[in-house]
Amino acid sequence: MNGKLRDKLTSFAFVWPALLIFSIFYIYPFFYTFILSFQEYDFISSPQFVGLSNFREVLFGDKEWWPSMYNGAFITFWALTFQNIFAFMLALAVDKVLRLKKFYRVVFFILPVLSEIIIGLLMKQLLISEPVGRDVFNQFLGRLGMGFLVQDWLGTDRVRLITALVHCWKGFGWAFVILLAGLQSIPEQLYEAARIDGANAWHSFTKITVPLVMPVITLVIVLTILGTMQAFAMILALTGGAGGLTEVPVMRIYNHLRFSLVGLACAEGVILGIVLILVSFTMFFISKKIREKYGVLPS
Repeated sequence: MNGKLRDKLTSFAFVWPALLIFSIFYIYPFFYTFILSFQEYDFISSPQFVGLSNFREVLFGDKEWWPSMYNGAFITFWALTFQNIFAFMLALAVDKVLRLKKFYRVVFFILPVLSEIIIGLLMKQLLISEPVGRDVFNQFLGRLGMGFLVQDWLGTDRVRLITALVHCWKGFGWAFVILLAGLQSIPEQLYEAARIDGANAWHSFTKITVPLVMPVITLVIVLTILGTMQAFAMILALTGGAGGLTEVPVMRIYNHLRFSLVGLACAEGVILGIVLILVSFTMFFISKKIREKYGVLPS
């Protein structure tokens, strides 16, 4: 055995455990899900090939699939706007702080580390009255003399919005950390040169900060879309779907699996995956065009 072959085998020996785990838990389930989406299966009887009937049922027959997509898009909209804008503003502020940057990273990243189930159960205790919850938030408002604001926070009129805000509260920490890392990667010499040339703060922000941090912003946007459209545990713990008002696509898939509609659930998973892939590539394409416009990438 020559030296080059031995080196390759040695290198592969370090890689193959991770490759094996990835194949078992990601690649195989992906292809098996795709195969089951063309079949009728209930966990008991043998799968029966039904062609595209599951996809037709999802797209044209299931009246609750598109409302669940709307619920996911609604929560995603708030995450893309309120959550990410707030995270970006906070990252800009912390980037200018010379001390305690590590402290801020730890503090703001505590929420993303917590389990979504814990966040959902915690917020249920805070927002829902007894016997389900403790109605802590309304009691707090009453003690502050703002009893006129007391209400059913998870009632039908506002449950979708409150769910979206809770999701934003849970998720802004990781967006903050990623955006802060992107801002800190920009060389300070660029800002100093811009100031020497007479650029004000707004010019530095629009001509230096935004173009150079655009790849990171795109990454955060894509991860937000992927994560929010696949949100499940927190919503299940907080509202349980609220009679369809907060039922998101993954919860719809979960409900179909509960009733042994495996083929239909797999078809929904494939459709959701295709939508998310298309959105992701679209965002990366837009990011590239913006960077080309500002001269960050060659045209």
